[in-house]
Amino acid sequence: MADTAHQSGGNTSSSGVSTSTEYLLKKYLLLLATLVATVTYAAGLNLPGGSWVDHPPEGQLAGDSILRATRHKRYFVFFYFNATSFAASLLSGLLLLILYEKGDNWGAFRLNSVRYVMVADLVVLMGAYAVGSSHNKFTTACGATVLASSVFAYGAIALLIYCYYQRHQQVRNARSSTDHHHGGPSQDGEEITNTNKEKKEEEEEKEKEPEILLVLAIFAATIAYVAGLNPPGGFWRSSQGGHTAGDPVLQADHPRRYKAFFFFNTTAFAASLLAIFVIVSYHKLQEVLRGIPGIVRNVALYGPVITALFGLGGAYAAGSCRDSKHTAYVFGVVSPVVACICFMELPLAGKVYKSCVKQIKLIPDRIYESPVNQLKRIINKFRPTENLEKTREYIQLLAVLAATIAYQAGLDPPGGVWSASGEGHNVGDPILRTTHPARYKVFFYSNSSAFVASLVIMVMLQNEKLVRGHAVRAAMILDLFGLMGAYAAGSCRDTSTSIYTVAMAGAVLIYVVIHIVFFTLDSKNTVARLEKKREVLLLLAILAATLTYQAGLTPPGGVWEEDDGKLGRRAGFPVLQDRSPRRYKAFFYCNGASFMASVALIVLLLNQNLYLPGIQCYALVVCMVAGLFGLMGAYAAGSSLHLRTSIFVLVLMALVFLILVRLSIEMVIRHYRPRGGGGGRGGKASDDDDHPPSSSEEAMKPMYLMLVGILGASLTYMAGLKPPGGMWREDDGNGHSAGNPVLYDINKRRYNVFFYSNSISFVASITIIGLLLCRMMRGGKMHLAALHTAMLLDLLTLLGAYAAGSDRQMRRSLKVLMILPIVMVVVGAFYFVSGKAASQTSQTDAAAAADTSNGGSATTTTPRDTIRPLQSSV
Repeated sequence: MADTAHQSGGNTSSSGVSTSTEYLLKKYLLLLATLVATVTYAAGLNLPGGSWVDHPPEGQLAGDSILRATRHKRYFVFFYFNATSFAASLLSGLLLLILYEKGDNWGAFRLNSVRYVMVADLVVLMGAYAVGSSHNKFTTACGATVLASSVFAYGAIALLIYCYYQRHQQVRNARSSTDHHHGGPSQDGEEITNTNKEKKEEEEEKEKEPEILLVLAIFAATIAYVAGLNPPGGFWRSSQGGHTAGDPVLQADHPRRYKAFFFFNTTAFAASLLAIFVIVSYHKLQEVLRGIPGIVRNVALYGPVITALFGLGGAYAAGSCRDSKHTAYVFGVVSPVVACICFMELPLAGKVYKSCVKQIKLIPDRIYESPVNQLKRIINKFRPTENLEKTREYIQLLAVLAATIAYQAGLDPPGGVWSASGEGHNVGDPILRTTHPARYKVFFYSNSSAFVASLVIMVMLQNEKLVRGHAVRAAMILDLFGLMGAYAAGSCRDTSTSIYTVAMAGAVLIYVVIHIVFFTLDSKNTVARLEKKREVLLLLAILAATLTYQAGLTPPGGVWEEDDGKLGRRAGFPVLQDRSPRRYKAFFYCNGASFMASVALIVLLLNQNLYLPGIQCYALVVCMVAGLFGLMGAYAAGSSLHLRTSIFVLVLMALVFLILVRLSIEMVIRHYRPRGGGGGRGGKASDDDDHPPSSSEEAMKPMYLMLVGILGASLTYMAGLKPPGGMWREDDGNGHSAGNPVLYDINKRRYNVFFYSNSISFVASITIIGLLLCRMMRGGKMHLAALHTAMLLDLLTLLGAYAAGSDRQMRRSLKVLMILPIVMVVVGAFYFVSGKAASQTSQTDAAAAADTSNGGSATTTTPRDTIRPLQSSV
């Protein structure tokens, strides 16, 4: 089934090669597969309804799923749907990596297989949400209605567009026949050229809109999926007092609030999936959309995304608190933010802001202005910026995900929190701080350093000079080492295991060096092809690190909440470790190996002198494949305590493995097949398709701001629904109600600081996203000054919420805030050193340019020339 460019809706390159929609949105669909795998991996290890912990009923095992005992059929349906979605996400991600390799899609069968797997993935994900989030007749009926409505809405949109297209096609054919008989209207050649140029610029700007909207829809779908399976307030641990174990606490104590939360959250999830389907089909409908009025197009494209944002806002307001007063405060936070944004939109305020920023930016130039700096700016102006933009994009994504997992780990520390006050601790305090204080300090400060470094990186990426130097890379490596230290300290309780965990990363680095030294072969791969492989490896490494970090800190089955000397239970230790030691060891080492290998790969992929030979000799590819197999093994070991369900997961993984082996064999066969005939490769024409046109710095800023807004919204949404310190398990008769935040009762001032900071950050994030949507609908006519203000407010309040919620002592909260200036001093030092090095380089380039102008011969250094000395030495 060979589709033409028009039929598939893809674009046709200058070489005449048709490009599918899936390839045009390749990295964003890969992000979709990554995040779906993330949420399904977490949901498989921590099933909805919770697990039996301290005193399970007769016939049940501690650490086993409550849902399996109370609703047996619903448990199996959810488990199989979730596991199938996880496997389909991994498979679709790997299929997307090889899509249009060398300009060839391997026939229509390969392209259709990608589409079928992606559609099946989202449909099964929808089924898993419907089954896992429903606990009574209302949730079942409401969930089924809302999800079915999204499918019906997509079909209605497609039908209306098709009918309008048929009508538009008839009118256009009639006009073309009239012009053919009477001679078309004549225009001047220069006027036609200018018009075509303007239309091309408008089309390029509009092509960025679906990409930004797709990223937003992906994050909204993932956080709504997690919140639906783990509603605020937690689950009942026992079937007493008229409630059933595994049912949401909020459903019994606040039924109206729970219904409002469920409806808004399900609406956000369904609207997000609808937006994903519409956006993926956008390029296929471009020819149709050109003839549709702008308001209809905006409703079809922006309507589902805006609906998802309103759904998340309503769910946050309903689920983040238990009284109407705090709910009103959440809505009241919107007013000052909107007023500030409106003030920044005033012409006078905008001029004053721009003037101040311009004067501040001119201060360094006035102080250090010199002919050398002028030559440096001239030389940099003509240097290619494609690698710079790619570096900014990947570091931005890495910083967003690093901040996400560090924020969640800070508010939900490893080992859990005490469910009751006792000797040396209060209810809601981290168990690890009481049982292993030194280990807790290492985890706390390493995790906090990683979180603060991630926020600093996101601000630094707005400045091109900081990206060109080594300051951003230094901060990123500090971020990664902070995550490694936090994982080693928080994932286990003994020193030897922590050493083994860190040694895994060292083993990966040593293996890569040995492989490069002894197994580097002559290769015909160009630097462009190596860069493309680096992109793939970096995305996969980020996926694996994101999945395994939180899973290692909060292992499947939960942790013991109380000490029991008779049974040998220790508070804060994993339940799975005592119930099934072999299964726990398999999970721990597979998960730890995958995390450490992924972080080590990310560190290597940030250095051009290391990743170029490492990719060329396939050392990094081998490590990445080993990390993915570790991820699969961890899921199979930790997702269930029963042999039947584990076998199902292993069968799925084996199926994925066989498909990959078959595709690898086909790749090898095609690589060594003669180039003659129509089945050969596309030649050089395909290289142009692999590199989309580079965009300017101003065109990429909305994408960076959107990622920051998505980060803040996803973090604060989940933190607001599951505040630090946990929830009361039962009604104890002392004024504590089950499902209410513990921190609110034991430290009301700290809870209020966290709640208001978190709420302001959430509203600011939604404001950033909303203003960017308005900017896109207005054709980019809104300046970004107000968005930068909202971004700083967002990140500062996010830092405040982390400081207030990650610990219960004022001394440690102040130390978290003090990490920010320390990181800025370190980054500033690197920036100063790299600036001096860049100044010396510019002087050398200026001298070479002078020699060239005087008749000498100067040598131009390219990335390919940079790698040759390293290859020869190896």
